[in-house]
Amino acid sequence: MSATVSSSARAFAPAEPGGYAERNLRYWRRNLVVCVFGSFTTLVSLSMLLPFLPLYVRQLGVASQPAVIQWSGIAFGATFLGTALTAPLWGRLADRFGRKPMLVRAAIGMAVVMSLIGMAHNVYELVALRLVAGLVGGYASASAVMVGTQAPRERAGWALGMLSTGALAGNLVGPLVGGVLPGWIGIRGTFFAGGAMIALAALLTIFVVKEAFHPASDAKAHARGAAAANVRRPDYAVVAALLVTAMMVLLANMSIEPVITVYIGSLGVGAADLARVAGVVMACSALGSMLTAARLGALADRFGSWRVIVACLVLTGLAMVPQAFVTHWWQLAALRMLMGMTLAGLLPSIGKLARQSVDESRTGSMLGYLQSAQFSGQVAGPVIGGVIGVHFGLHAVFFATGALLAACGGLAHWAQRRVRA
Repeated sequence: MSATVSSSARAFAPAEPGGYAERNLRYWRRNLVVCVFGSFTTLVSLSMLLPFLPLYVRQLGVASQPAVIQWSGIAFGATFLGTALTAPLWGRLADRFGRKPMLVRAAIGMAVVMSLIGMAHNVYELVALRLVAGLVGGYASASAVMVGTQAPRERAGWALGMLSTGALAGNLVGPLVGGVLPGWIGIRGTFFAGGAMIALAALLTIFVVKEAFHPASDAKAHARGAAAANVRRPDYAVVAALLVTAMMVLLANMSIEPVITVYIGSLGVGAADLARVAGVVMACSALGSMLTAARLGALADRFGSWRVIVACLVLTGLAMVPQAFVTHWWQLAALRMLMGMTLAGLLPSIGKLARQSVDESRTGSMLGYLQSAQFSGQVAGPVIGGVIGVHFGLHAVFFATGALLAACGGLAHWAQRRVRA
């Protein structure tokens, strides 16, 4: 991960020495600790509902299995739709008003909404509240901006690496928690527990995180940097290919996860163990990514990001197909881990190329669009997976996703050739 985060460090590094970063040099370590904890808790809370989401949808009055599959995909994707819509806005507001207000806003908003989800009366309220969670959320993204701009240049790579580890750990632990906690405190109680975790992160953010932000100087410096940027125009076709590829990464990962509980149930897992086993299977993808992220990042630095992107897209597409033929849940878990290992090389390489495609003064805007593309994939994945699962069966979801990844690999190869030309 060191190679990946080092490129992120360059992207977030302040353009003017002695500015914002120097004023906040004494705060960056304590802020890093809080941001890691906050990113971990928010992602645990967002991902823990995956194992029991279809069960909650059924509890809210949806009876037929096709309807449960479809509403589960819509409810899960609603959060990421909201985040995709507002990510660029929150980035601009952070430049104008500071990073800490954005962290506080995200933590408080998500703590309140997560608790309200536990009080939903019907599936429409569930979808609406999941959408609001995305509109007001984004704690992990705001943390990356704060840590990356406050840490010293020589430590920024390590700091962003720690932050990434916290986020990956949250995605890993969330489904495990969601597989166990409902059996102890019920599904609604699990949402309240998630809200309480985020509330603790909000309190730490308010009282522990420190920021020396001077609106008059910092906002004006950002504006001057944008105005004085070189007139080097990016290759918009290549940028579009990067954004589409970023969207496909999350689409591939999320196409089956909202309804994976139903799929695991069809493999013979009993109702008593269904949520727990689903949590283990979902966590395997994040575990695989944690195992290979650093190694694939180093390969991208050594052999080129485009080569890693094309190879990972093809390998991930191949790893999707056998998931349709499994007969036991542990086979699915092993294949999901393999898929996570190949997915891990995509986003770091895409981020590196995206930052290189624009001038430094426009890096923040580019990263905002990149985040929107990623969350768009998290929106499209569950919806596409739900629709295909209803009309063609759950096995078809794996075939369709694998074909999309292969097509995206062809697009990335075209972009690579265009860059070389």
